Amino acid sequence: MGRRVELDGVIASAGFASGDRVVLGLWDRGPLGAMSDVMWARPDGSRVLLAPDGDVATFVTSVYRFDEVRIVAFEGVRDARAIALDAGPLRIRMAAGEGIPFPPRPAWATRWVEGPLARMLLGVETYGRSPTGVREWYRTVRYRPLRWASLHVDGSDAGAMGPVSPPLGVGVSEPPTRPAAVEVRPLLVWDDAAVRSDGRPGGRPRRRR
Repeated sequence: MGRRVELDGVIASAGFASGDRVVLGLWDRGPLGAMSDVMWARPDGSRVLLAPDGDVATFVTSVYRFDEVRIVAFEGVRDARAIALDAGPLRIRMAAGEGIPFPPRPAWATRWVEGPLARMLLGVETYGRSPTGVREWYRTVRYRPLRWASLHVDGSDAGAMGPVSPPLGVGVSEPPTRPAAVEVRPLLVWDDAAVRSDGRPGGRPRRRR
């Protein structure tokens, strides 16, 4: 049996008129404690991970695939409905609505009950195996549609909020096409072959500072 990790936090995502798409992982609890990361798809389709330090970069790239990894300064605040995050070249602001709560349920229900419904209604997967072989269960706690979002890239306005399309293509599933902030409790399980001898997930990101 490989390593088993649970996280607790928010995945917030939006697309913009420029063609940029961002997916924010804002985690209150996880193997590294509280942490944040940004998955950024540029208009040309290249996939960039922005992480605040090497430990976060190593953890995220042990699950997902990127064309580039950057270690950058992170500064931000959030509450139940508002997110403000500056991460390297990106300045991100989001505001969410009230949303829909989901009751607690076991992991098997996430795969076999929620999975078909989420695939049909939202076009997302709640269970699967990542490109690096990690099994993932995405357990939704609350779904909040975004009311608005803004993105500046190196100071330039990325334009109006729009769908998260085309897909980022980094892992098991894409975020909902409609911009949203989703409270989730993912469960991740590494096979023994995907875990290093020190118990930490393997994988080396290609980093740029």
